Formats: sequence, structure tokens, C-alpha cells
Amino acid sequence: MNRIVRFAAASLLIGAASPAMALNVCVEGAYPPFSETAADGSIVGFDIDIANALCAEMGESCEMVKVDWDGIIPALLEKKCDAIVASMSITEERKQVIDFSEKYYNTPARFVAAKENDLTFTPAGLSGKIVGVQRGTIHQAFMEGEFPDTDLQLYGTQDELTLDLTAGRVDAAMADTVPLDLGFLKRPEGADYAFFGEAYSMPQYHGEGMGIGVRKEDTELRDKLSATIEAIRANGTYDELVGKYFDFDIYGS
Repeated sequence: MNRIVRFAAASLLIGAASPAMALNVCVEGAYPPFSETAADGSIVGFDIDIANALCAEMGESCEMVKVDWDGIIPALLEKKCDAIVASMSITEERKQVIDFSEKYYNTPARFVAAKENDLTFTPAGLSGKIVGVQRGTIHQAFMEGEFPDTDLQLYGTQDELTLDLTAGRVDAAMADTVPLDLGFLKRPEGADYAFFGEAYSMPQYHGEGMGIGVRKEDTELRDKLSATIEAIRANGTYDELVGKYFDFDIYGS
């Protein structure tokens, strides 16, 4: 009996000494100011800070896994990461494949184009015009559904999209207002460009806000992340991170 007790106690000590498993988080690294790759190769931005704050609140360590947007859901399903924190909209289509936490922010989408243009930002006015969007996003679905007669050009990253916009290879771009504003319009390369048309937030395309993606079977992690989002909003951490990047309410209604 003593031998069994000693063995059990030793097992508990080994377990206590073992480091906690890191929560591997898929991030994009090409969506400023939410996620971008710094000169030293590190990934920085609001999404990264949110992921680290959630891990800290949960008592977990975080490891960021940089993945191209096109492959970020497959990476989650293939268990290359445990969660996606990449400004991913909670949509019905995506919920067929993965699950989501509650939202951690929600902002609308708009068109951006050169300040000097002769465009009319309606479905008829953009018929035949070249409009760029990031591939596999809510903005692609929105343009295909609401502006079906545009010549839609698809890009792997938003940086590639805005590069083609400044080069004159597309007439306009459609994306989320915040990365277009802070990641392009307020930078030197965006000085000659501006927002046009109305702000769009249509649930059938734009979903319920940005959430953290998890595998469908990981319901415990999903619920824990949702509760922790509420916790960092209640204790002031969320507002502190928002203030680091934004001077407006990003959480949304």
C-alpha cells in the first residue's frame, strides 16, 4: 500500500513540474494594424495583443503561428494551431466548418479609391469597373452578391491589394474600414486616396463581428475564450489595448 501511495505522489509531482502546454494561435501577419510582420520578423498588432491578453488572463502561454489567410482555416482543422485570432468575421458559412467565440470587435466595410476619380459607388456605377478584394473574405462574398457586374480582382493579402490600387491596376478596393484607414489611408502611400460610398455592415455577408475561430469539437476552449473576452473587457485590459491603436469604439454594437 505504501508503495502505491509513493508512486501516486511521485506521479503528481511529475505532473506539477511539467510546463503547461502553449496555446498555439494562428495569425496572419499581413493585416495592419491588427496583424503585421515587423522588420525583425515578429508579428505585432491588435490581434496579437488580444491573443496575448486572453492567454495571460487564462493563465496559458501563447505561441503565434503565422499562416497565410487562404490557409488559416485548414491550419486550424489540421491542428497546426488551437485557435485563430486574425480578425475573422463570424459568418454562417464559416460556422459550417469551425466554431467561434463571442466577438471581440465589429467594424463596417467601405470602398476606397483615388481622391480624383469619376466613379459612382453603386452596383450600376461600378459595373465593368475593376474592384479588388482580399480572397476568401466577407468582402469577396459581399461584392459577388451585391455588385455582381464588377470585374472583381482577388488578392492573397490586403497589402497586395493596396499595392495594386496605388499602381492603378484596380479602380477601387473594398475592405474593412479600420485596416484601410490606419493601414493605408493614414500612411504616406495612401495620401492620394479616400473612402467613398456608404459604410456596409450586412449580417448575411459581414456576419456578427470578429471572433476567435476554434474547431467544432473544442467547445470548452470556445466557451473559455468567450468568458475571457468578457473578463478583459470588464477589468480594463481591453480598453487599454484599444487605446493603443484606436481613438474610437471598435467593439461596436
